[in-house]
Amino acid sequence: MTAQLGAFLRHRRERRSPDELGLPAGGRRRTPGLRREEVALVSGVSTSWYTFLEQGRPVRPSAQVLGAIAGTLGLTDDERDHLFRLAGLVPDGPPAGPERVDPALADLVDALDPRPAYVTAASFDVLALNATARTLFRGMTPNVALWVFTDPTAGEVLPDREEVELGVLARLRAASARHPDDGRIAEVVTRLRETSAEAARWWDRQDVRDDRSGTKRVRRPDGTVVTLTHTALHPAERPDLTLVVYGPSDPE
Repeated sequence: MTAQLGAFLRHRRERRSPDELGLPAGGRRRTPGLRREEVALVSGVSTSWYTFLEQGRPVRPSAQVLGAIAGTLGLTDDERDHLFRLAGLVPDGPPAGPERVDPALADLVDALDPRPAYVTAASFDVLALNATARTLFRGMTPNVALWVFTDPTAGEVLPDREEVELGVLARLRAASARHPDDGRIAEVVTRLRETSAEAARWWDRQDVRDDRSGTKRVRRPDGTVVTLTHTALHPAERPDLTLVVYGPSDPE
């Protein structure tokens, strides 16, 4: 994954400004952000070594050095974790299991009605959802990511569709690093980039997120817009799956 590592570092370097690190602007710059030598200087490594790392050459950074680079680039916790995974310093997640859920988990999803709930695979394929979720997120099957980006119904359901799209794409990138051998994730990413100009453009931003809770505005079939809280959980025996449960609604 050295090419992905280099692309990620380069994008984050170009996003960081010299003044954020107390460095002089140093005249006209060919590209925005920090220079490679500046990242190397602040991180305590040689310019040539950092250049090799960003170029995807077979250098093996230590956790200490990679942590220093993450600090220089101002990475978030999710981005730092993603960086370590790309460098092979965090064990990959367990291989994705069969694309099905245990009957007990499926029963739990149904039992959570009338709260919307569903289970997705690492690829965002929908493996189970209850009646309320099926009604509220109409048309969401078979894949959340593809629905959000390519289904016109998603625009009716999600008033803040672009915000949701960015979040889904960032979580999909995190999942691709945890499960680098999951062909289905690669297939979903390829299809998104081929069918959605926004997904193709935003994928190159290298955004990474792995949040577990938040709020989302949703438009019900009757046109009412409500704000829902949601929590994401991973079953202990299938951490590659995600159970998403929505809380009580707050009408606008």
